[in-house]
Amino acid sequence: MAEQINSLEDLGTAAGVDAAPEVEATPREPVRDELGRSYATGRRKDATARVWIKPGSGKVTVNGKELNTYFARPVLQMILRQPFTVAGVEDQFDVMATVKGGGLSGQAGAVKHGISRALQLYDPSLRGALKAAGFLTRDSRVVERKKFGRRKARRSFQFSKR
Repeated sequence: MAEQINSLEDLGTAAGVDAAPEVEATPREPVRDELGRSYATGRRKDATARVWIKPGSGKVTVNGKELNTYFARPVLQMILRQPFTVAGVEDQFDVMATVKGGGLSGQAGAVKHGISRALQLYDPSLRGALKAAGFLTRDSRVVERKKFGRRKARRSFQFSKR
């Protein structure tokens, strides 16, 4: 070959193959229902949360109760507010969640996961910040099952030599 090949595109044209067509990333569209809400499901341990968000004053309702009543511990309330602080939209959305299963800690994590997913559906531009913080990934850690011949999942019965 007498000509100099400088890039992959030159290699393709030298071989008689058209250059790869540039694929434009289509921007994500907001997903909202007829009432202007976004819905998402969040999960953590054995808890499952159904979460609806809509523009509002920052009111959070979980199973028909206020946030301070349902999640009395400040740590659990902080967990629920994390997606809003990371996305920079504090007190701009009302949250209505129903949660089943698990304990309070798992339920708080499930609602947090649901809020994060609903926020990125409502406003796709928030996806980058939420994904970087790890809020869109479902925490897959669950309680290990008890095995037969053992006292707990891994703990053995006490050994006695005599």
